[in-house]
Amino acid sequence: MKTEHLAEKIVAVSISLLLLLSHTPKVFAQTDTIRIKDKRLLTSTLKPGLRQYLVYFQNTKDSHSLKFWLWLRDINFETRNGEKVLTVTQHWYGNDSSSYRSVYSINKVADFAPLYHSETIGKKTKAFNWAPDKITSVDTVANNEAKNFKLDFTFPNLNWNLDIETFEMLPLAEGKNFAIPFYEARIPAPLYVLYKVTGSEVISTLDGNKVDCWKLYNESDYNGRHFTETYWISKKNHEFLKEEDAFGGGYRYKIKMMGAATNLLPRFAK
Repeated sequence: MKTEHLAEKIVAVSISLLLLLSHTPKVFAQTDTIRIKDKRLLTSTLKPGLRQYLVYFQNTKDSHSLKFWLWLRDINFETRNGEKVLTVTQHWYGNDSSSYRSVYSINKVADFAPLYHSETIGKKTKAFNWAPDKITSVDTVANNEAKNFKLDFTFPNLNWNLDIETFEMLPLAEGKNFAIPFYEARIPAPLYVLYKVTGSEVISTLDGNKVDCWKLYNESDYNGRHFTETYWISKKNHEFLKEEDAFGGGYRYKIKMMGAATNLLPRFAK
């Protein structure tokens, strides 16, 4: 899991720096900007339930091994203090206990605005309350590693840790570009990240079905290295089915498992 976590941070930081340096008003004039207040995300397309993904890394210089993880994302809808919210619970499993991490997020149903986010790696937990104008550490979480953290925002933003759910709600179409206001807890500042619909492709799922998908693409350069991310989102059901990332001579793949994949969580000892 340490390798997986590092790769995510490298990609996130590289994209952040690229956007801070290279985006201009001209670029945004050609792009659909996703602002929370506009409620342009198709929140009705996000369905409750457990999703399971196979995640694996390929180092092109090592032809005899791969690194594997099983990634679970469970979406539930609830009502809290009279407001409809959705929760996303994530579990990452690798080949030893040091690979495990868990993530828990709460967002408003109406516009997907973040309310809460926590992440536990090993025995260390970081927990945050999220508002349109700021993010702060949660005082009620014991031994919160993010204690006393606070950052004021210049604009409302979306939780970058929930990028998959965000992509499933985009109004994808041929030739569209999207500037998404993402923030990952404890990076220097939120920013608009550019994603492009580069076309479509029919892919085969694990059950043998053929599914027509939009291809959503992002790229960046940092310290002389080029990074790319491609996501396949089904046109009919707005379902994230596949991801392929390339960086520094390596590749990361994510494949959605079939619905028949066993839910492992109830089988773990309490």
